[in-house]
Amino acid sequence: MHATLILQHLKKHGQLVDWEIASAMDITLANVRDSLIQLSARGDISQCTVIRFLDGKPIEGILCRVAGTIPPKAPGRKPNA
Repeated sequence: MHATLILQHLKKHGQLVDWEIASAMDITLANVRDSLIQLSARGDISQCTVIRFLDGKPIEGILCRVAGTIPPKAPGRKPNA
């Protein structure tokens, strides 16, 4: 049940970390991670483990996006080819 809602949320909002999904959807982090494992096993999402530093404190999470999508290029100057 949570898996389909999370997949819809990812389609709408793009690439997110598990704790961002949990807070936005008001679901426990454990339930979000279980759903992400199911979605990844079915091939619906791509995921990887990331560490982000908030106020100098490392926080580990799962970064995920809908499978087959590529995030937009970062703004700014690009190196010459």
